[in-house]
Amino acid sequence: MIRIAVIGCNGHMGRFVSQAVADNPETEVLFGVDAYGESPCSFPVYKSFDEATEKPDAIIDFSNPSALDGLLAYALQNGVPCVLCTTGYSPEQREQIKRAGESIAVFHSGNMSLGINLLIELAKRAAKVLGGSFDIEIVEKHHNRKVDAPSGTALMIADGISDELDREPQYVYDRHTYRRKRSQNEIGIHAVRGGTIVGEHEVIFAGHDEVITLTHQAQSREVFAVGAVNAAVFLAGKPAGSYDMGDLLASK
Repeated sequence: MIRIAVIGCNGHMGRFVSQAVADNPETEVLFGVDAYGESPCSFPVYKSFDEATEKPDAIIDFSNPSALDGLLAYALQNGVPCVLCTTGYSPEQREQIKRAGESIAVFHSGNMSLGINLLIELAKRAAKVLGGSFDIEIVEKHHNRKVDAPSGTALMIADGISDELDREPQYVYDRHTYRRKRSQNEIGIHAVRGGTIVGEHEVIFAGHDEVITLTHQAQSREVFAVGAVNAAVFLAGKPAGSYDMGDLLASK
């Protein structure tokens, strides 16, 4: 049995993760950490790692970038693998995560859905085949409470495509500021915010007289929670290093 600490357990995603852990026969929640402390959860919930006396087999974090320092300090001190699902990390925090991977197993992904990561692999394959002959646009849609734009997933898609192109593309987020013909070296990235859209991502390859579209729609946040739990199971017994959904997909 893999015992998991859920960070941000009182939050919306934290509750989904806790349920996904409980539903998986290989895992159980050992404790939660949440700044709000008290919780109706059936497991102990602490305001910080300083209060925790148990040692989990893995940590799943779906909270806030501000929690990273305390989380990594605890994980490094106790040798606990981490699944980091939070988005909005600064470049400095990304470097901090990379350094942590030199000492412990760290799984980091901007999107924990197996489906969206399969879409990224398909988009990379399409970019490799189509090369620079097709214009590439990415459209992402999320609920009206999402604060960052474009989404981390849209950037993951763009970065994956960029790796397959012969020359580094220019990411273009807003075309109203200039009037000129679209450059062949652009990847357009567009954000839509409205209602309760969980998450939709569309990759458009527009060529001469033909268009290829790859689309993924998340119908529930549960898919991200299940992906996070799968990542925690995947990390069990792994040596120190940096892992992502590409590694998990390759293991399937």
